[in-house]
Amino acid sequence: MARVISDSCIACGACAGTCPVEAISEGDGKFEVNAETCIDCGACEGVCPTGAISEAE
Repeated sequence: MARVISDSCIACGACAGTCPVEAISEGDGKFEVNAETCIDCGACEGVCPTGAISEAE
């Protein structure tokens, strides 16, 4: 299951730089996870300064 980024995202880009499969890109006002590319490794979640990244439900 892919990770998701909430509206708490401050668009700092820390998550995109840590994604091993480049599944995270800058969207409109926040970063977004491509669910088809995400391997659910959780690397992005650990570097998010606002805790905006979590497992999709």
